[in-house]
Amino acid sequence: MATSHNGVLNFNIGVLGHVDSGKTSLARSLSTVASTACFDKNPQSQARGITLDLGFSSFTLPIPPHLDSTDYHSLQLTLVDCPGHATLIKTIIGGAQIIDLMLLVVDVVKGMQTQTAECLIIGEITCKKMVVVLNKIDLLPGNKRNLVVEKMTKRILKTLETTTFRNCKVVPIAASPADNDPALGIDDLIETLKGEVYLPRRSGDGDFIFSIDHCFAIKGQGTIMTGTVTSGSVKLHDVVEIPAMKESRKVKSMQMFKEPVSSAVQGDRLGLCVTHFDPKLIERGYLASPGAVLTLYAAVIKLNPFASSKVLLTTGRSIT
Repeated sequence: MATSHNGVLNFNIGVLGHVDSGKTSLARSLSTVASTACFDKNPQSQARGITLDLGFSSFTLPIPPHLDSTDYHSLQLTLVDCPGHATLIKTIIGGAQIIDLMLLVVDVVKGMQTQTAECLIIGEITCKKMVVVLNKIDLLPGNKRNLVVEKMTKRILKTLETTTFRNCKVVPIAASPADNDPALGIDDLIETLKGEVYLPRRSGDGDFIFSIDHCFAIKGQGTIMTGTVTSGSVKLHDVVEIPAMKESRKVKSMQMFKEPVSSAVQGDRLGLCVTHFDPKLIERGYLASPGAVLTLYAAVIKLNPFASSKVLLTTGRSIT
């Protein structure tokens, strides 16, 4: 078990679903602390009206009763808001690999859509638990709302029968109702999430590997990389390597959601400041213990196609 930070358990929740299902509105309704690129701060996202990059935010709750026996007293739920558009599938996968639980957001009016199914496949690979959120229930006529929600819930559970998420919880909500009305069902969703939280396997052992999702410079301080610790641990003044650049840097400072920390372990969301380099040289990638990440020029990889895959793999075929 990794050492806790001031008794706070960090639990990463991926928010996935079809484009325009209300993922970002849901993240905004739940969150109390905003972080990197959250809530579509990217100007291109605002211009196009869709999420184009991973967004991170969080909120904190008391530790649930079923985790009372641990040394944690507080639960920090980190939300990873993933894009829903098909052309951004690589970005979605980049977010999915660091989550402990998936929130699959479904537009209750439209039901399961193309990217909903793709996100479900990604979820089966990357996490153990899922909660389905039926969003936009405010668009349903009041006298038919309960009936429509009941039918959609049964339809989704039927679809999930052959997956690892059979019998998962389904919660109806309206994250951003029209006319600035209060959100619906958010308290029920929070209670559901508290019940689904488990103690992830965290370890500070092994090489430090840090999945970078954003990189930028702050004048007079250095270069900031934000991301998630996927392996090992890191502390202030450690020397870390940027494998893509084949350069090493010293850790100057670290923060978790704007709070300074002196160390971080596997599973922690982190902003890490190192001595300056041009942030344009690395948008995404890895930071690691020196020598931990090797450069590959060729590799033999075993692929297991999904049952639903229609792609025929043949010798010489190019795949991405």
